[in-house]
Amino acid sequence: MTLRTLDSLGSLAGRTVVVRCDLNVPLKDGEITDDGRVRASLPTINALTNQGARVVVVSHLGRPDGAPDPKYSLGAVAKRLGELLGKPVRFASDTVGQSAKDAVSSLADGDVAVLENLRFNPEETSKSEEERSTFAAKLAAFGDAFVSDGFGVVHRKQASVYELAKALPSAAGLLIAAELEVLDRLTGSPERPYTVVLGGSKVSDKLGVIGHLLPRVNTLLIGGGMLFTFLAAQGHKVGSSLLESDQIETVRGYLEKAEELGVELILPTDVVVASKFGADAEHEVRPASSIEDSPWGSAGLGLDIGPETAAKFAEIIRESVTVFWNGPMGVFELAPFADGTRAVAQALTETRGLSVVGGGDSAAAVRALGFDDDQFGHISTGGGASLEFLEGKSLPGLEVLGWQA
Repeated sequence: MTLRTLDSLGSLAGRTVVVRCDLNVPLKDGEITDDGRVRASLPTINALTNQGARVVVVSHLGRPDGAPDPKYSLGAVAKRLGELLGKPVRFASDTVGQSAKDAVSSLADGDVAVLENLRFNPEETSKSEEERSTFAAKLAAFGDAFVSDGFGVVHRKQASVYELAKALPSAAGLLIAAELEVLDRLTGSPERPYTVVLGGSKVSDKLGVIGHLLPRVNTLLIGGGMLFTFLAAQGHKVGSSLLESDQIETVRGYLEKAEELGVELILPTDVVVASKFGADAEHEVRPASSIEDSPWGSAGLGLDIGPETAAKFAEIIRESVTVFWNGPMGVFELAPFADGTRAVAQALTETRGLSVVGGGDSAAAVRALGFDDDQFGHISTGGGASLEFLEGKSLPGLEVLGWQA
């Protein structure tokens, strides 16, 4: 079977469509700080309303532990969605209660409603298939069809992702279709040279990706907190830098495997070492092989790749035709340690082929550093889902829509 797309649902004029979006946006004091995921939902919502469908948007936000929590309300998201659509969006103060029923029943053709956070209901993420199915049935009662468009959750077997797709005629939205097209290019027959850039804090989060992609890539660049486990695997001391000692042997195996396959696995040659974790920390650039020779000795911690490494990484990225990047190169939230991430992001905007920013912290970083989404070939909305796809794992939220890897 192939992925069922919107066309498979036929005419949706006058019909009510439940759309599972991923509107899990960052909030600060009740205000959205990055509306990228809201904007990513617009093509599918517009495609449906332009047909005359009545659209009921459902999503989660944060981890409210199965009970209502005002700080995780989708109210601000509904307001922003209305601003972007240029028309009023109804907001229900519950998910399957009276407010939701009233909001849905009041919809006219082309109207949009947003229901309150799915995860205010414990059944959404329950380990019990029966409980999830019961909750999905309540959501299904609102619609004639279901469109799954929250790529960031397709790796989860949750009520609004999996069981709801079984309860109604279902199809993938435009966002999921676009994500799959790009990720398929990364794992199928990518144009070469093909470079993967991996960062972020924990190497354990990326081991599956490294193992799956090593036979497929030309170059693998390692930065972020995970780099220190690689340096330790080479016998270097890393001070108080983030280190996963239990992964050192596994990392050594990947270093050997890369050599066997002829893949260039490139580690930083210099690191920005700081006296402490903080924007006001004293810091200096040190060779990656002598981190503990900084003024802070074994107490020093690496918080970014150094300028020599940043320049080398940028050069390789610019010369590549396909680039996938997941994970910041340093603690980009702190200005003194953002240069490595900025250099990688800038190089991706200058790549002559396909540049893919792999969601999560990487997507947040490029926006925080002042880059526009359209400067990149693709910014994924699903960090974890993207990584699991690239690991070759089964993604239940896609399989239920007919997708076969």
